[in-house]
Amino acid sequence: MDVPSGAAGPSGAATPSGPSGPRAARKRQAVLRAARDLFLREGFGVGMDAIAAEAGVSKVTVYNHFGSKEALFTAVVTGAVDEPLSGAGRTGDGRTEDAPDLARLVAADGPEELRAALTEAGRAWSRAVRADDEGRALRTLVATELHRFPELGRAWRAHGPTGHHPAVADALRALADRNLLDIPDLEVAVLQLYSLLVFPQMVFEQYGTELADGLGERLLVDGVEMFLRRYSPAP
Repeated sequence: MDVPSGAAGPSGAATPSGPSGPRAARKRQAVLRAARDLFLREGFGVGMDAIAAEAGVSKVTVYNHFGSKEALFTAVVTGAVDEPLSGAGRTGDGRTEDAPDLARLVAADGPEELRAALTEAGRAWSRAVRADDEGRALRTLVATELHRFPELGRAWRAHGPTGHHPAVADALRALADRNLLDIPDLEVAVLQLYSLLVFPQMVFEQYGTELADGLGERLLVDGVEMFLRRYSPAP
């Protein structure tokens, strides 16, 4: 059994840090995969016993890693949102999708390379979002379950934008550390980047349609310019 780093239980909040090490990481991923499959099939009402059995671990292990079902659900949805934007995207049939290399974005050498890297990342994000059937289903699940389980909304809000999108938050933080961007508020910057480059596509696809290619490209190019005008360091 994994040894927890702090107290957690069926009614407790998630611990600040869960079990660590390669074995614990494998169990955590197994729990996330099992929870993702079961939440999609049965909704948020699925029991933690069923999730533990699907993952091949004990229920105590699930709580050691996540603390509560709300925290586990938030982690599942966070992973689904962040995957297409972090280089870990998957298509609906499980194949790896063409997603951006954020390390290449972080390594951009100067403003023009950064502009080009952000534009290419935005194009890859758009392709990945369109192909991510599972992520779309999870976002729909959140919307449909909120009226029955308002605690999901509270858990989502408590997680914060940088917690929902850690890969992109880390990339922006690294660019700020290299003085390629000036970001006084990282949470706001993450949301603004998503609002400009990602959310339009998500809104359209949630209603069963897609942005026309020409409109999507214009939104992307202008979105990058708007983001850089706001966050480029003063000369």
